[in-house]
Amino acid sequence: MNPLFGSRARLRWTHLILGGALLMPYFMLGTVAVGVFAQHQDVFASLPLQLVTFACALPIGALSALFVPARPLSVFAVHALCGVDSALLADRPARSWAARVRTSGWFTLHIGLGGVVSALTLATPPLAGVLLVLPFCPPLRNSRFALPEVFGGWAVLLAPFAGVALLLVLACCAAGAAELLARAAPALLGPTPADRLAAAERRAADLAVRNRVARELHDSVGHALSAVTLQASAARRVLDSDLEFVREALTAIEETTRRTVGELDSVLGLLRQGEEGASTPTGPGLEALAGLLAHCGVRVACTTAGDPEQAPAPVSREAYRIVQEGLSNALRYGGAAPVALRVVRSREDLEITMENPLPGPRPPVPPGGGRGLRGMAERAALLGGHASAGPAGGVWRLTALLPLQGDGR
Repeated sequence: MNPLFGSRARLRWTHLILGGALLMPYFMLGTVAVGVFAQHQDVFASLPLQLVTFACALPIGALSALFVPARPLSVFAVHALCGVDSALLADRPARSWAARVRTSGWFTLHIGLGGVVSALTLATPPLAGVLLVLPFCPPLRNSRFALPEVFGGWAVLLAPFAGVALLLVLACCAAGAAELLARAAPALLGPTPADRLAAAERRAADLAVRNRVARELHDSVGHALSAVTLQASAARRVLDSDLEFVREALTAIEETTRRTVGELDSVLGLLRQGEEGASTPTGPGLEALAGLLAHCGVRVACTTAGDPEQAPAPVSREAYRIVQEGLSNALRYGGAAPVALRVVRSREDLEITMENPLPGPRPPVPPGGGRGLRGMAERAALLGGHASAGPAGGVWRLTALLPLQGDGR
């Protein structure tokens, strides 16, 4: 009995009753039209006219579903009341005419089956109730609701069984109609090829944002932690012998953390793009390079040419992050060894070269490491350039070439 009267069956029955309620405005419009052509006869007093009105109401409902956002509401109801997996349904408004026609077909099926089941639900229980009590209530036997031509004489004893049978038939009709709707929902309310393409594009955009945030966090926070760790370690070793160095190290730690908090705020702003409608990432550029080099925790000999601070903002931001990641690698693998940095801006591109001595044949890479170098390559590739890093002539060399026309997406 559970498939007929369980909680899921009751929810699906409710969904059908909702379809019947949605049918009513269209049924009333059909009543007006049929009443005019039927020479103002009482439509509600004639079953044939009611059936004609029902047939007229369905096309009106189908037509309206083409021009209203029926699909999101239908999908919500089907998922909540019919238990259809939301992964099989398209939750966004139908954009193409093919999707609208499919949604219109679903809406018509819903209100059609819902109207029939709603009518049966209104009519059957009272009749079944009369039949159930008919043998025990003689005054009802002459009523037209008691069907005296059927349950006259000894046949009245069968009336309760007929009442139960009517209720079972009603439950079976409702369950069958609900199952038909549940099976038709994925076909009529499911995503079209255009919907799947749009969903894939949204997933790609979300993944791009996540990758961008991951790169920003890695370069900004990772560099800050490396610099702070190195400065704190050096200060701890000379705490009792060189207070001036300790003071400088603490100042560098303070400046690094203050700068990183500001950078972290701009990185987290990327996560709020969907809420605030922002599309352009913010962050430090090459104009902040001097501050980065002054408190990076390693001695840097920097030379520039061509006024790199005047590079376009997207290029300047990515260049700053590439330099930052290069300094993090130098701190991680080269310790206090000095770093040589050269930034040259030409008419067409920006070139970055960074070198630091190698402690051995190649710097060790910790388990799970290497994300920074991959992130640098991704940053350069997004601008249409390239970046690479590796041992060359006894030094670790990082090179990046960024076209000045890069869009920074």
